[in-house]
Amino acid sequence: MINLAADKRIELIGLDDAELRGFLSGLGEKPFRARQLYDAIYRRRITDFEAMTDLPRTLRRILEEHAVVSRTRIRDLFLSSDGTRRYLLRLEDDREVEAVFMPDDRRDTICISSQVGCPLACDFCMTGVIGLKRNMTAGEIVSQIVLVLNEVYGAGGEDPTRAGRIPIEKDLRDERRLRKYHTNIVMMGMGEPLLNYDSVMKSIRLFAADDGLAITPRRVTLSTAGIVPRIYDLASEEIRPRLAISLTAANDELRNRLFPINRKYPLAELIEACRKFPLRDRERLTFEYVMLAGVNDSDRDARELVRLLSATRAMVNLIPHNPAPELPYLSSPMDRILQFQSVLTRAGLPSYIRRPRGQDISAACGQLAARHQASA
Repeated sequence: MINLAADKRIELIGLDDAELRGFLSGLGEKPFRARQLYDAIYRRRITDFEAMTDLPRTLRRILEEHAVVSRTRIRDLFLSSDGTRRYLLRLEDDREVEAVFMPDDRRDTICISSQVGCPLACDFCMTGVIGLKRNMTAGEIVSQIVLVLNEVYGAGGEDPTRAGRIPIEKDLRDERRLRKYHTNIVMMGMGEPLLNYDSVMKSIRLFAADDGLAITPRRVTLSTAGIVPRIYDLASEEIRPRLAISLTAANDELRNRLFPINRKYPLAELIEACRKFPLRDRERLTFEYVMLAGVNDSDRDARELVRLLSATRAMVNLIPHNPAPELPYLSSPMDRILQFQSVLTRAGLPSYIRRPRGQDISAACGQLAARHQASA
């Protein structure tokens, strides 16, 4: 039961239907009001109680006194030349995380964070430079999606032409377009999702609910550096996202250098967990492979990768490295990436090359860092 005597207001986003009923019961309200409130928050993405006009005015006043939909706010917004939008988000305790919106002709993608910073200190990733500040709550994780969708598409009670919005080339605010073309969610932002397991899974259940955001788990991808016990936990979940493994090396010697977590969960254990992971019809595990010039991009590395993944239903995502002054790596040139891919193709291992997005605003894979809080 939520304690209404607590000094600060309750944050509602992140509460499920039963928790909202408990909250409103504590206010003396009938259960059906919880369904109205749930609908307003999750399906219509309304963050202002005054805009919930199907609720009585007196109840809206009570909600203003006792609750807030979300304390997460957009602190800054950066627009890339390719249409990518990077959001710097401020949380309740003034910590900051980043989310990214990547528009596409048929399927837009939102990349969200699960931790403030990251504890894994992967050698080629900017996020690891700042270390782990804290885990994010389920509400903070879901808030990223709500805030981004509202900023791009607009929401009930908001003026989509409000001052301060950075213009976009085509009108993305039509809700019908969202439903027709769908939105993918990738948990590939700041943090290691499987080290914040309970909050991540609760957030997935919330935004996958048919009567809420209705983002099917088939359109959600969770990327992990390889937390093996949690991969087994994820496999047993009734509602689960697609799984992607941030791999980048096909032998323990190199992976130990690039991923310190590999010393705890070496490749043999990781690949065994992947082989046992239940897959839906036509589903494959994605193995993300960041192309580092002169480090992991030789034909020999490609053949080693083929052998490693030979017993898995796999596809490989080849990711040109996004360099930063703080990191000691360069991206493999495109002709080398293409040659690497040709080795995989000849061996029958499906692969594709990820097109870099948002590099000019530090929104590309491995670049999210909120640099200004690195010493906080």
